[in-house]
Amino acid sequence: MIRSVELIVGMEVHVELATRSKMFSRAPSPAHPEVYARHGVPGHPGLEPNTLIDPVVLALPGALPVMNLAAVELSMMVGLALGCTIAPFSKWDRKSYFYADLPKNYQISQYDLPLCFDGSVMLPPIGPDGRIDFEALARGADLSTGPRGPQSGTGRGGRAVGIIRAHLEEDAGKLLHEPPGGGPGDGLSYADYNRAGTPLLEIVTQPDFRSADECVVFSQMLRNICRFLGASEGVMQRGHMRFEPNINCVLTLDDGRTVRTPVVEVKNLNSFKSLRAAIEFELREQPRRWEQDRVEFAPGTKTTRGWDDVKLETFVQREKEEAHDYRYFPDPDLPPVVVRDEWRRRVAERVPELPLDRARRYIADFALSPKEAAAITDERDDCLFYEAVIDAAVLRGVERSRAGRVAANFVLHNGQKRANERTRALGATGEPVLVSALGITPAQVAGIIALRESGKLSAAGADELFGLLCSAEPVAQGFAYQTPGRGGSEAPNADPEQVATRRGLIIVVDEAALDAWCDAAIAAEPASVAAFREGNVAALGRIVGAAMKLAAGKADAKAVRERLERKLSKG
Repeated sequence: MIRSVELIVGMEVHVELATRSKMFSRAPSPAHPEVYARHGVPGHPGLEPNTLIDPVVLALPGALPVMNLAAVELSMMVGLALGCTIAPFSKWDRKSYFYADLPKNYQISQYDLPLCFDGSVMLPPIGPDGRIDFEALARGADLSTGPRGPQSGTGRGGRAVGIIRAHLEEDAGKLLHEPPGGGPGDGLSYADYNRAGTPLLEIVTQPDFRSADECVVFSQMLRNICRFLGASEGVMQRGHMRFEPNINCVLTLDDGRTVRTPVVEVKNLNSFKSLRAAIEFELREQPRRWEQDRVEFAPGTKTTRGWDDVKLETFVQREKEEAHDYRYFPDPDLPPVVVRDEWRRRVAERVPELPLDRARRYIADFALSPKEAAAITDERDDCLFYEAVIDAAVLRGVERSRAGRVAANFVLHNGQKRANERTRALGATGEPVLVSALGITPAQVAGIIALRESGKLSAAGADELFGLLCSAEPVAQGFAYQTPGRGGSEAPNADPEQVATRRGLIIVVDEAALDAWCDAAIAAEPASVAAFREGNVAALGRIVGAAMKLAAGKADAKAVRERLERKLSKG
């Protein structure tokens, strides 16, 4: 009988790189946002089949590959972010296999000399909800060093995961098992080569994971790293990242013996939900399989399985090929990649501050809550928008720590409210609208902050002004804040103070007018006045509300409250 079960998982993650052209040809790459926007079919989530192809992609006679330099540099950046050594010499190999979505009948990849190798990345602490524990992160959890592997045995992060390699290759196409554009099935399969030749970075870890939570958190962290580097858009629905966990278990038997189950590789998982569910399914099923067949881990026992999102179970696809089955040999048409120190240094200088480090800095420097820091760093474009707002506010004289605090409120509250409204308006088929795609610029948000900090704008007026400066429709996403909004209720790049003045949002600082509004509110709310004087502090809110209504947005709530407190304390 089985006394205990220990999960062992190694991850393979395929990342489509966001280059404009494909890995070895000049055909446009579907993983680049501008290419996708230009070639996308209106009202359809994908691209018209076989529109991003050329003779190299189709392997026509005489077509020769030429290496994409941008893909190599993006791969180096990812490797550096994962603590990898960048190989001074690497080469291209042909990986031979026959399949309908691979026109050449071989894939150009890297076998024994990958571009990046021998790395290590710290798993962040993981909370009981299976997510990154930003509270622990705020307390100073170390993300730079730590013991590698499962020494703690907790499955809750806080350890270094080894990166065996990150090698560069070209993606294959895909098969469509129903007619393009929908319609009744005809029993045929269609080959779509749009994806074929897209630069693909395959990241292979050591088998250091001990829970599905760890695998999911690592994958989420890797996605965010790649997005902040500009290496990938990381849109899961478009297949920009695909996960392939290699799963087996150590079974401890009642007599003290231990046995290892055969490794199962689950292919092409394209969501964190599916990744978690597939690993947890295998954790349940592998001990049961062993009890039935007694097959243990050994060469030749590895199998490849797919994932059924409806039945929520894995299914056998094939026995896993070994390296010799692919008949690797050096590609004779491509020169090796030689990375000298100067080139490596130039690429390293392009690696920005990574998301978890930013989150910890926001907590320390701007007094953001862990939840706020997590929300801001969850989307690259919104995070960069946030930092641009801070810089613009500092130029307007707002102290940096204060600017960071106030900018977070505008991004997470005023901005997110409108982004959510526009996302809902798009319906289930639309992608989420980001704050950075609302059309308002960082300089305009900084202008609102400066008006608010100087007392010229109330909280309600600031929110109304924010909405007025947003464009009528979302601008194109992907560092969208660099593009002016397209004429909503105000012109693009309109000056916030001029708009606020014209719209009557500037607070009146006339002491006589402020006194008049407060006196009128006191007269209109005798019951609330009596309750406040008897010690009911909450009753003051009703009097403040009456005064603000009389002021019609031209008074600051804080100033009104202070004036009312002074008046009522005298009476």
